[in-house]
Amino acid sequence: MPTPSAPSLTGREVHLVARPEGWPTPADFALREVTVPRPGPGQVVVRNLYLSVDPYMRGRMNDAESYVPPFRLDHVMEGGAVGRVVASEAEGLAPGDVVLHGLGWREYAVLDADRATRVDPELAPLTAYLGVLGLTGLTAYVGLLQAASFRAGDTVFVSGAAGAVGSVVGQIARLRGARRVVGSAGSAEKVRLLTERYGFDAAFNYKDGPVREQLAAALPEGVDVYFDNVGGEHLEAAIALANKGARMALCGAISQYNEAGEPVGPRNLARAIGWHIRLEGFLASDYPEQRGEFLREAAAWLRDGELVHDETVVDGIEHAVDAFLDMLRGRNIGKMLVRLPESPDEAPSGTSVGAS
Repeated sequence: MPTPSAPSLTGREVHLVARPEGWPTPADFALREVTVPRPGPGQVVVRNLYLSVDPYMRGRMNDAESYVPPFRLDHVMEGGAVGRVVASEAEGLAPGDVVLHGLGWREYAVLDADRATRVDPELAPLTAYLGVLGLTGLTAYVGLLQAASFRAGDTVFVSGAAGAVGSVVGQIARLRGARRVVGSAGSAEKVRLLTERYGFDAAFNYKDGPVREQLAAALPEGVDVYFDNVGGEHLEAAIALANKGARMALCGAISQYNEAGEPVGPRNLARAIGWHIRLEGFLASDYPEQRGEFLREAAAWLRDGELVHDETVVDGIEHAVDAFLDMLRGRNIGKMLVRLPESPDEAPSGTSVGAS
């Protein structure tokens, strides 16, 4: 049943105050304290516990046409979040319920109940609903299996493979019967993670030399499937080494998000004609019918220990911008998250990297 409105609350929010030119800086953001509105009919107030930090947020900082509207200046930004209901004027959700929703970057969110999805903290850690069992995992799943039409026996190349999405892509490819899985990453530590923890057959540090040369050495059979998180030189190398009929899922282009000038490459798109290479951009929201199958399969893999995931957790909304900038520079392992205290009296405890 609906509950009485909560007493007046104040909470902090991260606002975008300037559109970045090139790499964002802390000066482009402001942390502001605001009064939290009381919930209206059909609404809930949620105390956020974890905020998702994702590369696509950089694109929303530009005043440019895209698949989602840009962030507004001097307004709170948005992103995935998990939190606890603290007040409800809606049937079906009560204080204490834990929900997944899209109003992150703030300590308290007021939203219509139909925009919140109840999650069970007994079935999986709350962070999993923002990562491996959430949009991150679904993006990996549909991008590989639907957009790239993966088939057992394919060779697979994943760029940005130690990131939240890429690490899951490689594992799903292996679990689904790939002939060989190769990933790129930006440090020796991440390269070791790819082979020793995530089960990639080979990996390389793209900073050690030309991507095309390193990819050719790691995947002499050529590329059947490429999952692109990086763009630029990586995409050009994948096209150059693609087998006939290769399929490429274009998920992100993080190498170009912060470039103020013209993007670099790929310069060899003409090769896609004669080699019948398919390049397909996609969004996880393109495949709503796959969500149920994904959750069943991913949950089983997690339960059996066949799918592992890592998280970098930064404490406190006052460090949310730092977490975002670190993620853009590849300083995270796996999913980047910001943890908020259950109540304002709880003190933050720093940054941690978790594994499961």
